[in-house]
Amino acid sequence: MARVYNFSAGPSVLPEKVLRIAADEMLDYKGSGQSVMEMSHRSKVYDGIIKEAESLLREVMNIPDNYKVLFLQGGAWSQFAMVPLNLMTKNKKADFVITGQWADKAQKEASKYGEAHIVASSKDKTYNYIPKLDPSTFSKDADYFHICMNNTIYGTCYHELPDTGDVPLVADISSCICSEPIDVSKFGLLFAGAQKNLAPAGLTIVIVREDLIGNAMDFTPTMFNYKTHADAGSMFNTPPCYTIYMAKLVLEWIKNDIGGLEKMKERNIKKASILYDFLDSSKMFRGTVVKEDRSLMNVPFVTDSDELNARFLKEAEELGFINLKGHRSVGGMRASIYNAMPIEGVEKLVEFMKKFEKENS
Repeated sequence: MARVYNFSAGPSVLPEKVLRIAADEMLDYKGSGQSVMEMSHRSKVYDGIIKEAESLLREVMNIPDNYKVLFLQGGAWSQFAMVPLNLMTKNKKADFVITGQWADKAQKEASKYGEAHIVASSKDKTYNYIPKLDPSTFSKDADYFHICMNNTIYGTCYHELPDTGDVPLVADISSCICSEPIDVSKFGLLFAGAQKNLAPAGLTIVIVREDLIGNAMDFTPTMFNYKTHADAGSMFNTPPCYTIYMAKLVLEWIKNDIGGLEKMKERNIKKASILYDFLDSSKMFRGTVVKEDRSLMNVPFVTDSDELNARFLKEAEELGFINLKGHRSVGGMRASIYNAMPIEGVEKLVEFMKKFEKENS
């Protein structure tokens, strides 16, 4: 059967090579006579898998030695509580920039544990831009400063980080992890649901500076304390074994087939430019994000007619371009063109968009 072009915002497309390797190893992982799905997480075989996954992530992202890598569960949602429980412990205060639903939800969750100060927001224009920040409005005694690096729903992305000084910068990088190089040393903590760029659903990655571990609030549940997992090497309880294995395969693909994150960035810029250049020239379709804040990963676009939007989505799906419907909160269309989306997929989508525009003008 022919594979479709899957533009889902997550869970999302995985590299075909990775899927074929996983299929080949489904019944027998490297001569072990068992699937990774069924092997003990305490076995020597699985110990090698999880250690290799962490080693690859450290290498690909150039993670400094004074940062712990944690393989957890619970999605980014769990981190909206885990971050304040572990970090909002000195002055009970944190700063937030609200650039979409996920930053908004993180701020509301953190407000249960302390003062969650909103520094700026782009809600006034349906989050179609990243606010310009005035450092004089930052809380000098904040325990951390939270941003959502790439906004999956709205298609915006930080291209310049806020300078938070000695206040640890915390970023949700769920929809942009491993899409381009990132200077981990500029952050106190990074977290990401892996189901967009690195693996199937079920794995949450946390990269946290060591000095931020071990200060959790007294009533923090055992499973929500970073120290619990850091001390146990992400093996305190049964981890999401198969998803970590899949992440290992994807990281091998990034390193060996793509050539690392610099090459990945070049590839992602090329893909995004194909789609954005068409949107900028089209008389029917238009992007919804200000140009300077556009994401390389998520591209929302619309026509001026709900009827045309619906017709476009119907015809697109019939041709194998699936999951292009925009988030229910904004409507329209959205093409999520994560790492594993081939350049050919974007080129063929644009060919169809040109044809649709010609036939419906």
